Amino acid sequence: MSGQVTIGRSHEEASLEAAVFWSHRAEEAIAQRGRFIVAISGGTTPRRLFELLAVSPGIDWARCHIFWADERMAPSDDVISNFRLGWDALLSRVPIHSEQMHRVPTEIGDASAVAASYQATLLGSLSLGLFDRPRFDLVLLGLGADGHIASLFPGCSSLREERRLVVSSPPGALPPPVDRVTMTLPVINSARAIAFLVTGSDKADVLSRALRGDADLPASRVGPSDGVLRWFVDEDAAGRPAERDTPGR
Repeated sequence: MSGQVTIGRSHEEASLEAAVFWSHRAEEAIAQRGRFIVAISGGTTPRRLFELLAVSPGIDWARCHIFWADERMAPSDDVISNFRLGWDALLSRVPIHSEQMHRVPTEIGDASAVAASYQATLLGSLSLGLFDRPRFDLVLLGLGADGHIASLFPGCSSLREERRLVVSSPPGALPPPVDRVTMTLPVINSARAIAFLVTGSDKADVLSRALRGDADLPASRVGPSDGVLRWFVDEDAAGRPAERDTPGR
């Protein structure tokens, strides 16, 4: 486990630092490759980040494509849906077209069928060959109190998946108790940049373990094979006061 850690004095400041990083990565990707391809996660932590992005100047939303690193098997308008969070806090508030939002189709069947369909979406939307892996410009992750990332939970067989891009996952130990669909570690680690946003004193212990590389935690397996890893955390999660850090690319 490696990567630069930026500590904000509060959830608000950590979210703002992460928003600046997102904006820089988007600007760079669009300048170099003509579009910005990002995978986002859900949970409660990124809501403020999404709200900040919705009012951030200079992001060319017409060239952004949004995917979901994981999703809960629930209707897209359900309060537990990761899509619902992204829509309410960000996507409904920016000039982005529906075809640029690549939602996990939870309505089509069981989690295995949904995972297969979303893998096909990745391949088709990104013009990939059958054995190619997508290379996201940014993957945004949270950190569960049990060390899970996306919907890859401790001890889950999906952590060992090397071939498939998207798999189904049973409920973890944390709520809500629903089946999930998740991108796999090889997809996440192929990203050009991965950003964690971690806040709150309840995450202090697991964050410390993850940064030390605790092998029992899925988060400790995250590390871009050829890219940047950043951690945006607040003082409560870090367990120490913030050190001033200039927002970087």
